[in-house]
Amino acid sequence: MTTDFQTARIALGARLRELRTEAGLTGKALAESLGWQRSKVSRLENGKQTPSSSDLAEWATAVGHAELTVELKGRLAGVETTYRSWCRQLAGGHRVRQELAIAETAATQTIRGLEVSRIPGMFQTAEYARYGFGASAEFRQTTTDIESAVRARIRRQEALYQPGKKFRFLIWEGALYVRTCPPEVHAAQLDRLVSLIGLDTVELGVIPFDAQLRRTLSHGFWIYDQRLVIVETISTEMWLDDEESIHLYKRAWEWAAEAAVAGRQAQRAIDRARAFLDAV
Repeated sequence: MTTDFQTARIALGARLRELRTEAGLTGKALAESLGWQRSKVSRLENGKQTPSSSDLAEWATAVGHAELTVELKGRLAGVETTYRSWCRQLAGGHRVRQELAIAETAATQTIRGLEVSRIPGMFQTAEYARYGFGASAEFRQTTTDIESAVRARIRRQEALYQPGKKFRFLIWEGALYVRTCPPEVHAAQLDRLVSLIGLDTVELGVIPFDAQLRRTLSHGFWIYDQRLVIVETISTEMWLDDEESIHLYKRAWEWAAEAAVAGRQAQRAIDRARAFLDAV
């Protein structure tokens, strides 16, 4: 399946190939002049690999058009604006990404979210978040700045108590049982969820195991007002701001909300998970 990201990367690769052929260079000759493997030139030209900014600067110089570096980097920015590599985002640690989340939350009146495998970051305890950041840093082999990232995440939660804000979140019941931390930390996290039920700014729904769904809950996502959808994958974070995507994810959230329970029923679902944890 071709994505907008892949289409943009292929277009960038075609532009690189065009510049090479106009310069009268073979792929092999260009690779030798740059000190690269021939396969790298092929991958870049065929949209199989995303170039770095330095790759583009070297390419432009090698084909005799150093002045086109700005154009090529602009094309790269267009590719990366929507699809943001976690490796690049987290190269300096998690705190910077959390600061960005604080800014987006401040600029938003209503955030709607769906989580199918974890507790939403807006509702996490410091200890639960600490284990999450630690696992992420280890998995992605990025800089470890766990404590500053945790402090930023907790600071973001101050928005939960700001009048006029609304946080409408759906959690699949299975996420209440997914444990990535010690039992006592997970138990405190479930207690934290219960404490948020009834908060003026929070609408928390739990989608029960036995609920009939209009469509499967394929992955989690967050919707910021009517302007932005953020979706996380293992390797990439997608920022979607086109009208079609926003409407599609809004419909996905509404369909999931039809199957959710709230209030005391949601609390009972959390209590079941808490009792299961106590029995383990």
